[in-house]
Amino acid sequence: MRAKTGTKSASSGRKLGEKFSKDVVDDIYRGSFRSQTGVSLKYMLDFGAQPIHRQLMVSAQFLHNELPVRLAHRVAELENLPFGLSDMAQVLDVRDWYVESFRELRSFPPIENMEDEEKFTNILKRIMYRHENVVPMIARAVLELKEQLEAQRPKESQRPATARRGGTYATTDLNEFPEVHQFLDGFYMSRIGMRMLIGQHVALHDPPKDGYIGLICTSLSPLEVARDAIADARAICMREYGDAPEVELFGEEGFTFAYVPGHLHQMLFELVKNSLRAVSDKYADSDVTPPPIRIVIAEGAEDVTIKVSDEGGGIRRSGLAKIWTYLYSTARSPLKDMDADSAGPVVLAGYGYGLPLSRLYARYFGGDLQVLSMENYGTDAYLHLNRLGNMAEPLP
Repeated sequence: MRAKTGTKSASSGRKLGEKFSKDVVDDIYRGSFRSQTGVSLKYMLDFGAQPIHRQLMVSAQFLHNELPVRLAHRVAELENLPFGLSDMAQVLDVRDWYVESFRELRSFPPIENMEDEEKFTNILKRIMYRHENVVPMIARAVLELKEQLEAQRPKESQRPATARRGGTYATTDLNEFPEVHQFLDGFYMSRIGMRMLIGQHVALHDPPKDGYIGLICTSLSPLEVARDAIADARAICMREYGDAPEVELFGEEGFTFAYVPGHLHQMLFELVKNSLRAVSDKYADSDVTPPPIRIVIAEGAEDVTIKVSDEGGGIRRSGLAKIWTYLYSTARSPLKDMDADSAGPVVLAGYGYGLPLSRLYARYFGGDLQVLSMENYGTDAYLHLNRLGNMAEPLP
């Protein structure tokens, strides 16, 4: 089924050439044909071994050349999305943010001294702030598209009986539209990369911190990060349910490796949150004490693997692929309650982006995230992290 172009908002019709000068548009499309340059965690670590002034200059010069290319790729993509997405108000706003950042970077002169570097870093901070709400903005546009697609489906009485599933017609599954998924995966992976590079550069300006090179902790304890993620996820579960299942954690206390704590926390928080919700729902009306969630951290020669196991009832095989679908959730989406300036709520469930984004974070440095499930029993999630740090960013 091909969707009709979505209902256009008052912001629609703002094609790139209608809002920006020909010089800017031509510059963007030239940039979109240039190759992006991916870096690895190991490169960032080796780079951090240089004197700080040298680090800052080289980093700024690299970003001055690289970021406009990455922004140009995304602007060109946002102009050519399927199903009318390019005309939706939220997508147009995000595109304009990217164009504005592109123009700022392209108009900045070559970086030749530390004074230039300081001014450039201030621009990077401004870009980080400008793009803060990109994820929920795109999510709202995709949710609007999903609702439009569902509205176009024939009503139950108009569909042949052979097309009905279990007496009702299933809601739109965005797995039916691989173009949307391909765009979202690539767009969010690119966003992770740009925010990592900018955040790393800005963090190099902070006072030196033992065991850190920018955002990267050179001796990160996965057990400590897991404890923090468990505490945060259980706090939200307590708020939602009034109680929270126990979480058991197993691993080597002294084990450390180089990684970005913020990335690992986000992935583990999402996995533990999902398990807490599944177990809490299954035992909501039971007098039986819910079984604990178990987290095992294993050190391998090439990978660090973290398994999160629960007995929350599992997922049907037919539904397993849907967990990687953006905006798929069994809870009501809080995106419906957001205002235009909201960065997105922190809730136990319903956002529908947690697992697909977590998998992108895992893949960004060469890892992966897999989920196996036994229906009517529970689910195991395997988070693989590349401890060698030798994989370049998988740029779209």
